[in-house]
Amino acid sequence: MANDYFVGSKEYFPGIGKIPYEGRESDNPLAFKFYDPEKLVGGKKMKDHLRFSIAYWHSFCNVLDDPFGPGTRKFPWSSAGAPMDQAKARLDGAFEFVTKIGAPFYCFHDRDIAPEGASVAESEKNLKELVALAKERQQATGVKLLWGTANLFSHPRYMNGAATNPDFNVLTYAAAQVKAELEATVELGGQNYVFWGGREGYFTLLNTDTKREIEHLARFLALARDYGRKIGFKGAYLIEPKPMEPTKHQYDFDVAAVHAFLQRYDLTDDVKVNIEVNHAELSGHDFAHEVEYAAAVGLLGSVDANAGDDRLGWDVDRFPAAGAAH
Repeated sequence: MANDYFVGSKEYFPGIGKIPYEGRESDNPLAFKFYDPEKLVGGKKMKDHLRFSIAYWHSFCNVLDDPFGPGTRKFPWSSAGAPMDQAKARLDGAFEFVTKIGAPFYCFHDRDIAPEGASVAESEKNLKELVALAKERQQATGVKLLWGTANLFSHPRYMNGAATNPDFNVLTYAAAQVKAELEATVELGGQNYVFWGGREGYFTLLNTDTKREIEHLARFLALARDYGRKIGFKGAYLIEPKPMEPTKHQYDFDVAAVHAFLQRYDLTDDVKVNIEVNHAELSGHDFAHEVEYAAAVGLLGSVDANAGDDRLGWDVDRFPAAGAAH
């Protein structure tokens, strides 16, 4: 184990040990200046106030492509060979990163850690194999899963949504994905489960039956909730509000819209919100407004702490940093 931290079969970030806290006077670029996990704030340690989770997709999958060009970030595990070999190498790199930076949690979509197969059965087999490996890594490092979620937006089949898709074959495929990811989340001890309805909305009302689609979405969430409880999931389900992009309008526009939806379909006891900073901005709100509203109505579950750009009309998901758009 390089630097006394678990790195699997290969070290992907050589020469870097655990990132220390050195205070604001430090000139070390790989040191915390303000975050001291052991510092007491209001009688509670900072690490207990700020339960950081490393997002698998941004940190270990995103090659930094955009609508105008290919990716420019090259990951060392991308040369590991076949997709499953790359997935296993990526998992080792991810746990090395998370342990060295000192985060207590990570989170992922099903397709982040395991590649999609040629069939539902093959996809589930791939996921189970990677979940077994992730469980070993969790036990070796003490890192925990904050939440899991299913990617119901990247594949072309989800062009017109997942739970709200008019094609029943697509709907059942989405249901199979959520079922498998709920099982993975329970297996890994995940504390929450997120629904990110990236395409649960519409591009034009001219070919949309809004009432029917909303009812389908509510039914889908209720069935997923019930199955999760049946297999032992005791955590909160989270919806991540987003107003648009890629669709013109999404049904989970903001916290207020989600609140009304959950009340209408009797889901408030089980479902909370995961608020993303950039999504709040896209909906025309301040992030603080969304957090305050969620707390006021008892829906605050988690925060996706990224930054956007006030001058750009789409979601850039930047990491928060000095000089970011807030």
